[in-house]
Amino acid sequence: MAELKEADAAQLHQEDVDIKHGGDASSAGDKAADQAEKTEGAADSDAKPSTTTSDRHISIQTKLEGLEVLVDLNGAGRKSCPLCPEEKFKACYSHKLRRHLQNLHWKVYVEFEGQMMCICHLPCRNLKPSLSGDQASGRHVAHYHCVVCSVTIARKTDMISHLKRHVNKGETEASYSGSSDVQYEEPAPSGQPYEIMKELGTNVQLLPNHTTPQKSDTYFNRKMKTNRQLVFCSLAVLAEERSPIECLDAFGATGIMGLQWAKHLRSAVKVTITDISDTCVKMIKENCELNNIRVDGGSRGPRGPEVATSEVEGTPIATVEVVKMDANVTMHLWPFDYIHLDPFGTAVNYLDAAFRNIRNLGIISVTSTDTSSLYSKSPNVTLRHYGCHIIRTEYYKELAARMVVDTVSRAAARCNKGIEVLLAVALEHFVLVVVRVLRGPTQADESTKKLRKLVHCQWCEERVFLKKGNMVDETLPCNCHGSMPGKTAVQLGPLWSGPLFNTGFLRRMLSAAVKHSMDDIQPLVKTLICESDCTTLKSLVHGSSALSNQVECGVVIKTLKSGEESGQAEQSGKRKSGEESGNVLKRMKCEASLDHPPFYYSIHRHSIRGMNMPKLNKFLQYLTEAGFRVSRTHFDPTGVRTDATLEQFKSVLTKYSVPTNTSVPQTSVSMDKTL
Repeated sequence: MAELKEADAAQLHQEDVDIKHGGDASSAGDKAADQAEKTEGAADSDAKPSTTTSDRHISIQTKLEGLEVLVDLNGAGRKSCPLCPEEKFKACYSHKLRRHLQNLHWKVYVEFEGQMMCICHLPCRNLKPSLSGDQASGRHVAHYHCVVCSVTIARKTDMISHLKRHVNKGETEASYSGSSDVQYEEPAPSGQPYEIMKELGTNVQLLPNHTTPQKSDTYFNRKMKTNRQLVFCSLAVLAEERSPIECLDAFGATGIMGLQWAKHLRSAVKVTITDISDTCVKMIKENCELNNIRVDGGSRGPRGPEVATSEVEGTPIATVEVVKMDANVTMHLWPFDYIHLDPFGTAVNYLDAAFRNIRNLGIISVTSTDTSSLYSKSPNVTLRHYGCHIIRTEYYKELAARMVVDTVSRAAARCNKGIEVLLAVALEHFVLVVVRVLRGPTQADESTKKLRKLVHCQWCEERVFLKKGNMVDETLPCNCHGSMPGKTAVQLGPLWSGPLFNTGFLRRMLSAAVKHSMDDIQPLVKTLICESDCTTLKSLVHGSSALSNQVECGVVIKTLKSGEESGQAEQSGKRKSGEESGNVLKRMKCEASLDHPPFYYSIHRHSIRGMNMPKLNKFLQYLTEAGFRVSRTHFDPTGVRTDATLEQFKSVLTKYSVPTNTSVPQTSVSMDKTL
């Protein structure tokens, strides 16, 4: 019995061992099958146009040795070129093949992220037809293989442009590698993570192609920071007059401008950001969450009063309405107190809609970035968009600002509205115009009277606005038309002939810039204040007049000094009526002679040959001592704004200029004594 039990136990043990080995074999077989499936899947993925390093074309290498490795140059005998067909380059010895690879294929490579795309002569492309149109008798075209998308392109310049488009879209070699090791919680549409940028305490997400407006809806320009801060200060000044105000950022893009308004002005403004692009609207909503700002759905219902909340984590600090709609439609549907237009290029297509529904005494700010047409580089485009004829002059930036104001004024007049220019800035990248809207045909007529032609002398660059009924040659104070053969004067415009600045508004903008710690634009605003007063005394910027009440267009403006008197004054933002309104209009007419003189002169343009000019600040002092109003201008660092004529300007410049060669003999004598 014991022997039988031992035999049965041995048999059971042997069966367990067999089962175990069979299971191991089956699991090994399953693993091998899985590995084979993975290999097949990898092979399928490698067969896609988005290539990896393993099946990249042989013409794409990192070093010259990579091409030489394709052919065993150390061996004996004749060898063929790996990138040329046999009929194009016959087999040769190693030394000749090495020179061929280096001088033909490697010498004209295109580099992209360390990868060299060499020229390829293999029949990878379709045959180029011959002159007779026979496809079969054609010839193969040399080409490059793109390292990103494997497309074949014939010319090197075209391949470089093709790679730039990949970079603008955020498409690089890594985005086509097919690897799933790196995962983002919410990747950008181009396959790369968002970039977080902070400006004025506001965080915004940027796509990799945010610097290229043609390739990105969410365009963001870092160089426009000055423009955004000037617009913010103008809105802050309006928010002091009346609160709350409804403001519109008509072209949101990333939404940074509207988010800055809502984050810093809080309950004083009701911000609406609109854009027609789905990508932009999605980006704006994400940026609102990033800045702890609540997003309104865009139903445009009556919003209740916003309660001031403390910055507790999780509690929205403001509310922004985000609307996916065309800017013209938005401005036609709903009224606003403040509208900012900043399209890519010219804004003339949106001015009619902006003035159609703007509230009385509201503000419209227009940013134009089509500098080629504004700065006289494309006169035909200027004539189409603005209806003005201009040429390149020494004061071309102010000419551009006055041309934009002219277009804005005519758009307002079509809606029976007039304007008062509060601010006009022309810098390297943009022209910004901020105007206050005055309802009524009388105000519209007053604005249109300030649209005049400009007479410009092409010889001495003297200029003056043309009065009605005057001949062109009789208008200019210079004698160039009599001493020079032919006609020297041309008519430019029509242009805005009124003032470009409002001193009281600029002073309150400076207060807003100081309040919100905008140190970058404070020197610019101070220069604008001096330019509007046509004075070099910067003490007027911070004087007592900067803190007193200002009267603009019949509106009593409360400032920092009017704390106790605010109860007795009228409500801000409302037009005065009766005799007071008439008195204000008379006062504005009396003070018209105190406006700053139009245009400026460049001290370098009118310098005398062989003479050393005085320093600019010294020259301003000399003009002031001669009895002229004078100031510097932000349009040109060497420009001088003065009410003196060009002849008087040159006479003062000549009087205080020193001949260049007066100090030369003394220097030579001293050198001789030293020797």
